[in-house]
Amino acid sequence: QVQLVESGGGLVQAGDSLRLSCAASGRTSSLYFMGWFRQVPGKEREFVARITWSGRSTAYADSVKGRFTISKDNAKNTVYLQMNSLKPEDTAVYYCAGGSAGNYNYWGQGTQVTVSS
Repeated sequence: QVQLVESGGGLVQAGDSLRLSCAASGRTSSLYFMGWFRQVPGKEREFVARITWSGRSTAYADSVKGRFTISKDNAKNTVYLQMNSLKPEDTAVYYCAGGSAGNYNYWGQGTQVTVSS
């Protein structure tokens, strides 16, 4: 089993920055990639960014490309999502997820990000 704990959410103004953290513990050797997703009430959860456990490969949703950066601290087993130039439409609950073999098997509890205009 893998446990994921997110932190770093909050209320900010449009244009501000925020950094989310996701600490992984347990059988992290089973993970191949980590990702960030977000969800707004009444909408489907959407992909934001992904990074391989090695940290060598990343991918982003078009809506955040150029503004968000995903990174990983291998020594701390922690994945970060640096969010710059935040927009009100970035408001959502952000979830950290981990997985292998094409599936996200583990999810964190979520952290709320609210961007005011």
